[in-house]
Amino acid sequence: MWSRYRAAAGLLSRGRSLNQKSWRWKSVPANERALLYRVGEQIHGFTVTQVTAVPELFLTAVKLSHDTTGARYLHVAREDSNNLFSLQFRTTPMDSTGVPHILEHTVLCGSQQYPCRDPFFKMLNRSLSTFMNAFTASDYTLYPFSTQNPKDFRNLLSVYLDAAFFPCLRQLDFWQEGWRLEHENPTDPQTPLIFKGVVFNEMKGAFTDNERVFAQHLQNKLLPDHTYGVVSGGHPLSIPDLTWEQLKQFHASHYHPSNSRFFTYGNFPLEHHLKQIHEEALVKFERIESKTDIPKQKIWEKPQEHHITCGLDSFASDPSKQTTVSVSYLLTDITDIFETFTLSLLSSLLVDGPNSPFYKALIESGVGTDFSPDVGFNGSTREAYFSVGLQGIAERDIETVKQIIARTVDEVITKGFEEDRIEALLHKIEIQLKHQSTSFGLALTSYIASCWNQDGDPVELLKIADKVSQFRQCLKENPTFLQEKVKMYFKDNPHRLTLSMSPEEDYYDKQAKLEAEKLKKKVNALSEEEKTQIFEKGLELIDLQSKPQDTSCLPALKVSDIEPKIPFTVLETTFAADEVPVQYCSQPTNGVVYFRAVSSLNTLPEELKPYVPLFCNVITKLGCGALDYREQAQRIELKTGGMSVSPHIIPDDSHLDVYEQGVLFSSLCLDRNLPDMMHLWSEIFNNPRFEEEEHFRVLVKKTAQELSNGIPDCGHLYASIRASKNLTPSGELQEMFSGMDQVKLMKRIAEMPDIKPILRKLPRIKKYLLNSDNIRCSVNAAPQQMSEASKEIEKFLKGITRSKKERKPVRPHVIEKSSEVRPVGSKMLSSLQITRKLINDPTFKPCPMKTHFVLPFPVNYIGECVRTVPYTATDYASLRILARLMTSKFLHREIREKGGAYGGGAKLSHNGIFTFYSYRDPNSLATLKTFEKAVEWAKSGEFTQEDIDEAKLAVFAAVDAPIAPSDKGILQLGRALVGWLYLAQKIRISPKIPHGSNDE
Repeated sequence: MWSRYRAAAGLLSRGRSLNQKSWRWKSVPANERALLYRVGEQIHGFTVTQVTAVPELFLTAVKLSHDTTGARYLHVAREDSNNLFSLQFRTTPMDSTGVPHILEHTVLCGSQQYPCRDPFFKMLNRSLSTFMNAFTASDYTLYPFSTQNPKDFRNLLSVYLDAAFFPCLRQLDFWQEGWRLEHENPTDPQTPLIFKGVVFNEMKGAFTDNERVFAQHLQNKLLPDHTYGVVSGGHPLSIPDLTWEQLKQFHASHYHPSNSRFFTYGNFPLEHHLKQIHEEALVKFERIESKTDIPKQKIWEKPQEHHITCGLDSFASDPSKQTTVSVSYLLTDITDIFETFTLSLLSSLLVDGPNSPFYKALIESGVGTDFSPDVGFNGSTREAYFSVGLQGIAERDIETVKQIIARTVDEVITKGFEEDRIEALLHKIEIQLKHQSTSFGLALTSYIASCWNQDGDPVELLKIADKVSQFRQCLKENPTFLQEKVKMYFKDNPHRLTLSMSPEEDYYDKQAKLEAEKLKKKVNALSEEEKTQIFEKGLELIDLQSKPQDTSCLPALKVSDIEPKIPFTVLETTFAADEVPVQYCSQPTNGVVYFRAVSSLNTLPEELKPYVPLFCNVITKLGCGALDYREQAQRIELKTGGMSVSPHIIPDDSHLDVYEQGVLFSSLCLDRNLPDMMHLWSEIFNNPRFEEEEHFRVLVKKTAQELSNGIPDCGHLYASIRASKNLTPSGELQEMFSGMDQVKLMKRIAEMPDIKPILRKLPRIKKYLLNSDNIRCSVNAAPQQMSEASKEIEKFLKGITRSKKERKPVRPHVIEKSSEVRPVGSKMLSSLQITRKLINDPTFKPCPMKTHFVLPFPVNYIGECVRTVPYTATDYASLRILARLMTSKFLHREIREKGGAYGGGAKLSHNGIFTFYSYRDPNSLATLKTFEKAVEWAKSGEFTQEDIDEAKLAVFAAVDAPIAPSDKGILQLGRALVGWLYLAQKIRISPKIPHGSNDE
């Protein structure tokens, strides 16, 4: 390895001395090129301070400092085409007005170089970005984007730099994004004044999520002395206290290069980034003394207790058990990187999986339904903390939970941890290091953000292999190493918080009353002149929001900038065990094998179908063969990177009333563990265990709780699934498996005093699903691993049971469909056809339906769906572009800017369902009217060819999104969609795309 680096450096350094650009030879990976940088080297106003290879992650980290301003810079060079940029500021609010959050929104509303309204959202349609967003954390604000296109990178970098350092911060933008007083009907001054604003409504929605409420209070009360004692996102009752002047002051004091951290990642040349950042932004600043340091929390002399209230959970399995309690411990400074690493591993050992001591003691006690929110290690604050507890308990059991936690801590100090559990955890880290994702750069910037924000060393954080070696050495030298940590940080720690939360029946009424009182106080303080100004400003804002925007100042890609070649993945399909199709895809998977299989649901009796999601959730968690559920969990952790099962509904590409129904099995492992992983699957298929009734009850309660907790975050998805239920035959199945019907079913099952009747359904489902009758498989692995993989797949398929007699499909209309094979250049995409059995309902008639779920939230989630055309239809591409066009040119303006919802838009799904949606929306009927208006707007043709071209770019960004080696060819496993269909879709979006191709 080192000899390769040295040879490359020797060769390339000669090139650089002649020409700065000539050294960028593509034959040399980016991480090796970066090793040429030397400490002290000056590049475009920056000085290199450190160059470090991290071979286990195939990257080289280059640290730099800006000479004039002191801005910090980290470049991670890696041979990855999905390049990322992020800009981070330490933001330390001292109140809960949400100033950093509202500022994050407002800086993106226009800047000196790009003064048009909302350039951030407009760039979504002028770019091929693979990611664009902004985040407000407790103590920093982060602005990341990623793209595979160099020109696009420069465009986005220019917009982001100008937005962050030179924003307009107009008062009307502050009113729109933060909060404002406005008449209920802005054009009628006789209607009452109310609070409006995007962030105001976003946070009202956030505070309907009881888990978030609990986690927020936990941090505020455990770290009360400084910025962590407030709500950085803003509390709805405090947001109206923020003034426009305070917003501008916060920007001046926090958004300065001396308080910034720049991060770039990927294979684009570092010099170009540095030159652009220096010339477009940093050269205009001088160094200042940044006063944003966060002091350490003063340690308590004795533990503290707090109690808070929340809203009722209408989907709780037991209405009398809605209390949550946790015990939290303040740990170490996160800049102590090895200690933090050790404590994060210790946390995993304490709470992860059925073999962990707190799972055994708390989850299996039957006292509650699931762990409390924010369970485990949290390293997002200057000093990390650990929290553990239960939700779904009776209020009288708070003391019981506290006693169980204290007793468990004592037992861990006495007994320690099994060696196999530690090995399983380290094995998990090994797989995480080897697994390649398409968003690795985003994962890195998120991983280092908190520590770097506190002036910790981000490069040291990346050296995970060194930390693992050091951890092993500590255990070897001191077998009680971990027990001593438990005693120090848990048993003997006075900085310990017990937080409990119970629901109040009138909680939301009280919150509404407090908001009304706040509003009344604000309105009563207004003079008549100020009321007139508010009305006039409201009209001015509407006029501004409605005006066509001149976006000519914004940079943009053109369709001609798009990569004209179509990447195809070469697949090999064979039949194993005589008749089971297996798809092999050779990829650089870095020593990891990915296995997937799909089994048909066609023969499953209808009365068992609602229980398929539950079956999928528990089948890998109840034990198999000679292994009980604890031993199975241990084996899965030791030998795999996880084994999952999920419902699989795939609409046909050419018929809306045809679909495939099945179950998807997925897993991954290191090359060396493939036989063990396939043996586990064999045991799960042949000998699953269904006798653990108590453990099954625990899993049911946990699942029901998780589904209920997910509604505030996914309300728009639930609304959309329900709205599409009666539009296609597969819609009803989607609602049954993933919609509110499933939430309600799990609530009913969790409430059952006798759960045996449900448990008895599982072996019946197993009989229809876990056999080789209607199954197909896929393997993604390195070329040299394929021979071994095919042997193991053959062994697995020959070993699983086959039905003695052929079962007939429950639904009579089944059609067989084969994947089509098309030549690509001189290659074939697939060597054999895969035949799938699809459900067809020729009698199906779509019908309209209206549903309203009454939920105790102050905001709404809305979905409206329209049945259109299948994927292969000529109009599909046009409709996909139309959805993007409606979102960017009409719905965003009407639903978010004017209506104050956090989000809204339109999308076209693969199943041909066109969906309108809104998220955390203060309106309901008005938004439904907006959906109608969107259709009229589209029919009137109030858009230009430039608007259409921009929408095409946004669609291309999705069509050409990067695919990880683990996922190449997976579409082909799921459906008969191969490269020619993808090509046809791309040509329909833009006929100018040439028909040539390149093979991967």
